[in-house]
Amino acid sequence: MSFGDIALFAATLIIMLGGIIGCLLPAMPGIPIIWVTALLYALITGFERIGSDYLLTFGIISVVTLILDYVAGIYGAKRFGASKWGMFGAFIGMIVGLILGFLPGMILGPFIGAVAFELIAGKQSGHALKAGFGTFIGFIGGTMLKLVVGTIMVSVFIHDVLWSSG
Repeated sequence: MSFGDIALFAATLIIMLGGIIGCLLPAMPGIPIIWVTALLYALITGFERIGSDYLLTFGIISVVTLILDYVAGIYGAKRFGASKWGMFGAFIGMIVGLILGFLPGMILGPFIGAVAFELIAGKQSGHALKAGFGTFIGFIGGTMLKLVVGTIMVSVFIHDVLWSSG
């Protein structure tokens, strides 16, 4: 690998690391960042080490992961009895929580929002807390899925670039 190849590879990995970090943040599209970065690398290098099979496979996996992440949040909320009010509250809580700070906002925002909006909708406090907990569990499940998939995508990318024939 030439110095230019190494620099391009390093820059690509830095952006992909940002994508992995984005898998932890609800408002940042980590998986698409990783995929688009791999696509740009492939385009720049003339598909020398990253081929269209990789890009197609991981493109499909990216779309499926985003859908499953969305479904996980809804499933967790619904499974624990959240109403549409609770799910809307979780979304509002997530936005407010992100503004207030990374870790507390990410953990407490959706939970507090779901509980608050369930209470506004007239639900009992026990039901509201259960709905908030379900929202939190769904969020954590979706986040873990994105983190695992993103890590696998980056690992396969590194393997393909460093150890592919060519």
